[in-house]
Amino acid sequence: MATLGALAYKDAVGVKYDKTTSVTSTFTGTAGDVTITTAANNSGNYTPSGTITGGTFTGSNTTFTGSYTPGGTVSTPTINVATAGSTTTIKNPTKATVTKTVAAATPSSTVANEVTYYSVANENLTLYKIGYTTGDSITTSDVTVKTGDASYNATQPSFTGASTTVSVSGTPNGSVSGLGFNGTKVKISGSMTPAGSVTSTPNNTNTNATVSYS
Repeated sequence: MATLGALAYKDAVGVKYDKTTSVTSTFTGTAGDVTITTAANNSGNYTPSGTITGGTFTGSNTTFTGSYTPGGTVSTPTINVATAGSTTTIKNPTKATVTKTVAAATPSSTVANEVTYYSVANENLTLYKIGYTTGDSITTSDVTVKTGDASYNATQPSFTGASTTVSVSGTPNGSVSGLGFNGTKVKISGSMTPAGSVTSTPNNTNTNATVSYS
């Protein structure tokens, strides 16, 4: 009769199988874009919420050069005489024809503007008197002339301007300091699927397995 082992006399057997296995592989990833969304902005672009406060600008003098012609018109002033200048009266001469000289000549001679003071008729000689008249050598009329300047008053002219746009270009010199940003906390949530590929064949390494029972 064959000899049976202890296992032959058991109603139940518990089996324990231990096996160590390792799998190795290499993953090569590529850069990918991450989209961040918030409850306030569902377009996928994140804009921080907050305010900028304070700030001091320290500038330096900058000289702008150019020419400007204002538009408009100047009214015509009204001028009147305040006080009249002094005057005087002078005589304005008018020429007159007068005798300057008297000439004598023989009866057979000829002189200018001669005066016949005799006549002969029937062998009778008749002599005439010679007389003359008197009068002014010139005639005059009164003329008033100025001997001093008058003074004048003039109203203040007024300038009526037109609206004109002045364009100035330049870069002010200076710096800004003391700015502060007061931000508001937001909760950022999102998901990302990494992009890449497995570049090597998985390597499965098995070790010896141990089976035990009790």
